[in-house]
Amino acid sequence: MKIHEYQAKEILKAHGVPVPKGSVARTPEEARRIAEEIGAKRIVVKAQIHAGGRGKGGGVRIVRAPEEAEKAAKEILGMTLVTPQTGPAGRVVRKVLVEEGVDIKEELYLGVVIDRSKASPVIMASREGGVEIEKVAAEAPEKIIKEWVDPSVGLRPFQANKIGYGLGFEPNLMGPIRTVITGLYKSFYENDCLLAEINPLVLTADGRLIALDAKMNIDDNGLFRHKEVVGLRDLNEEAPLEIEASKYNLSYIKLDGNVGCMVNGAGLAMATMDIIKLSGAEPANFLDVGGGANVEMVKNGFKILMSDPGVKTVLINIFGGILRCDTLAKGVIEAASEVKVNVPVVVRLEGTNVEEGRRLLNSSSLHFTVAMGMKEAAEKVVEALKSAEGIGQSA
Repeated sequence: MKIHEYQAKEILKAHGVPVPKGSVARTPEEARRIAEEIGAKRIVVKAQIHAGGRGKGGGVRIVRAPEEAEKAAKEILGMTLVTPQTGPAGRVVRKVLVEEGVDIKEELYLGVVIDRSKASPVIMASREGGVEIEKVAAEAPEKIIKEWVDPSVGLRPFQANKIGYGLGFEPNLMGPIRTVITGLYKSFYENDCLLAEINPLVLTADGRLIALDAKMNIDDNGLFRHKEVVGLRDLNEEAPLEIEASKYNLSYIKLDGNVGCMVNGAGLAMATMDIIKLSGAEPANFLDVGGGANVEMVKNGFKILMSDPGVKTVLINIFGGILRCDTLAKGVIEAASEVKVNVPVVVRLEGTNVEEGRRLLNSSSLHFTVAMGMKEAAEKVVEALKSAEGIGQSA
């Protein structure tokens, strides 16, 4: 689950990380009132959406008076902000963060993520702040400092010092940088985050360290421990089909392709999307119904696929282990009987009760195409897609 910048800053602030003075506004008038309360010579008005690159899209304005903050908020609120991370459709801005501008001397990067290869969090820091850390990693990996934290022990003071000295800070800044690193790690750990980053962390002209921007992604599997964090969810920032899928404990991500995918297991789902692309088509989604799916979950997953207007054909790829092939077949048949299926459906089954699953599909009146392997399934999907497109063009 993603949260907004202003929400991430509130969490950081609660753990001792300095952030600019400010608050969120939902109307231009509210933006002006907040600017008046801040009373600074320079005010920043920032669009609040779950995407980076907001400044490049016109979603960040620097103003010098409350009335200018009101005008900037009026222009930003309601706009469809398009950035490299939103895709061409963009996101509608419903909130702005109004905060005090700071005199920036230097921009740094500081973040915490999970290193799955070492099964531990890793803190990353760089003097190259204000840009995507992926770009720094690709172009100048030697500029990134990494420090792994044993989750059973936690972050120790010497590790924070090590990062600070690695960044080249003078002794007088070691206390402040240690506070920021410790606060960021606590925010990450105590909220079950997958990512927590400050980019940029700025060093001001008067020698202060301030989190100028913040991002946090929280592990959905840990939300049951954080009722207060669940309340930070903004459904306006999520795709409607993803929200619907979450109601049934389905892992669904909307993509821009034309082949709807239903798979059990994240690894198999990734492989399925790869073979679809290799065969010349594009996946329309990532949908993992999970190993323990029942008929109801499969049925709801299929309905979600059918409700996506971008889906021109469907590939169901199931390996029956915990989820039996006949269970999958029953769920798909029930769903197809309840919703209008106007696109070709290719099904590949292997594993537990596979013969029964194939029999159920072949004996139904719904004209499924049953494939015997992944390669054959992908080829049949592409054939069906070309036929569907040909019909559409001739019509």
